[in-house]
Order: sequence, then C-alpha cells, then structure tokens
Amino acid sequence: MIIVDSREKKWKHVERYFKKNKIDHRVEKLDVGDFQLEGNPGVVVDRKSDLVELSSNLTKKSDSARFWREVRRAREKRIKLIILCEHGHGVKAPLDVVNWTNEYTGVAGRKIFDEMFRCEMAYGVKFMFCEKKETAQKILEILGAL
Repeated sequence: MIIVDSREKKWKHVERYFKKNKIDHRVEKLDVGDFQLEGNPGVVVDRKSDLVELSSNLTKKSDSARFWREVRRAREKRIKLIILCEHGHGVKAPLDVVNWTNEYTGVAGRKIFDEMFRCEMAYGVKFMFCEKKETAQKILEILGAL
C-alpha cells in the first residue's frame, strides 16, 4: 500500500496510474515527503513538478525555509529522502541541471546543482529525474513496491 501525503497537489497523473494498475494507495498526512510505502517509513519520495519548483525550493527565501526544515526533519528521523523531479527535457541526472537555464527564475542551473550537491552531502538527500509519464512507476521502483 502506498501512502500519499494529504497535502500533495497535482498528482492526478500518478493516481490514474495507481488506479489503472490496481496499486493500493491511501491519502493521509506524512511528516516527510509525498509518497511512502506502508510499513517502510524509512524511505520517502518528495515529488517536484519541474526544475522551476525545485529551484524555488532550493534557493527562494519564501520556499527554501520550508524545504530545508523538511530535509532536516528527514535526517533527524533517519528517513532516506528522495527528491523526484518530473522535469524531463533531457534532464536525467543532477549533472544535467548545470546547463539548465530559465528566464523566469533568474537562477542559474549551476546554482541549483550546487544546492542539490550541498543537500546530498550534508543531509543524504538523493535527487532523481524523470519524465512526467514515468513518475508513478519511478515512485514504485524507489519505494520498492514493484
């Protein structure tokens, strides 16, 4: 059974996959992350819709405080936090972020990569990337539900 955080937004594509493939799931509040396998609270997936959202979480003052609190909470509770970013567009690994540019965020890809690296080194957070159509299956793989 997959537990989905009650505060998760815009996850209908994942829910459709779960229903189509008869993946049991329920919605409830999670302390850390957006998805967890019932009985295994030691690994969670926190889904990001794209690099714009991830960039905001890592670098924008109004978003980053909440994000870093969650990262610290995961470490304190000994939870392996996996950030799954649905960016696509050729971004398949953290190193691909270095050359990413976005005229709206004003944050260079290198800055995002540096923050991701810092987060991984200091807190053990792992960053993964996928296409939106792959998200549900990646969540199941990461959580060991397949």
